[in-house]
Amino acid sequence: MGGAYGLQTHIWNNNWKTVLLMAGFPVLLMLLTYALFLLFAGFSGMTVGKDEVAGYFIWAGQALAQAWPFAIAGAILWFGIAYAFYQNIIDAATGAKKVERIAEPKLYNLLENLCISRGLTMPALRIMETDALNAFATGLHKGQYSITVTRGLMNTLNDEELEAVLAHELTHIRNADVRLLVIAVVFVGIFSFVGELAFRSLRFGGMSGGSRRSSGGRNSGGGAIIAILAGLAIIAIAYGLAIVIRFALSRRREYLADAGAVELTKNPDAMITALQKISGNAVVNAPSEVREMFIENPHSDFASIFATHPPIEKRIEALAKFAGGRVPIAEAPVEAPAGGKSGPWG
Repeated sequence: MGGAYGLQTHIWNNNWKTVLLMAGFPVLLMLLTYALFLLFAGFSGMTVGKDEVAGYFIWAGQALAQAWPFAIAGAILWFGIAYAFYQNIIDAATGAKKVERIAEPKLYNLLENLCISRGLTMPALRIMETDALNAFATGLHKGQYSITVTRGLMNTLNDEELEAVLAHELTHIRNADVRLLVIAVVFVGIFSFVGELAFRSLRFGGMSGGSRRSSGGRNSGGGAIIAILAGLAIIAIAYGLAIVIRFALSRRREYLADAGAVELTKNPDAMITALQKISGNAVVNAPSEVREMFIENPHSDFASIFATHPPIEKRIEALAKFAGGRVPIAEAPVEAPAGGKSGPWG
């Protein structure tokens, strides 16, 4: 691998983070299941013993002790579904369609030439029918990799710029970025889904839960409220951990992929002009988790705190500084100087 981007440390870190995410999935699942039992106990008045507060927590713990084998079985089932159908899930979320050489010969040949030059297995090609300018790569292992580009990208970029974008995504594959992204988006993203579902339905649960608590007997007062609040807090923690996973998706991967594109194409200028054209035109209607996989993700929560990509200006600056690229400067319209004089010398 080229020294410009093929840092073994980066690849090792990606593999290690992938293992941690996979191992942490059952732990988060147990936490989430206990929280759901707490919510059920609080809203339905299910309690054990005479302690007004602890009874709800004990009941939820007993329920978890009985349900954990089913939760683990559910986790294994989800892993199987995600492993087998993650590409279908992503395609459904983005509207991407697989294409062959006969449908898009230019795009196919550009990618094939890059793969031949480095002895790489050809990824599948997919296209999103949108005017936005974006691209991303997916896959868990060799033989499953895929690169998706938008129709707007194909119509706007010239051949050299399009080749640079394909090389960028190919670098994500070589650097094992895509495996970590797929694990984070599809496998662990379920916690974001459950968290959002719980808080969006809270208003309805709270309204109906009030009447159930009122008929729950003497033990369904403040203890039920504490159990509900504790359940919501645990769900919030699980949801927060799912968001923190975005920090595991290091912004550095985009700098390395840009550098890898230059190493593959020997054309830093093409990568720079491609990024310039993508900037401001990359908005795609897709779930936020999937947008984290794109070459540019203009949607950032809380300003730039949770941004998954470095600013394009910084990426262009790095290409100019470290890869020898030249940044084109747009020429302003020339106005005739007053008094009929032409130029600063008159």
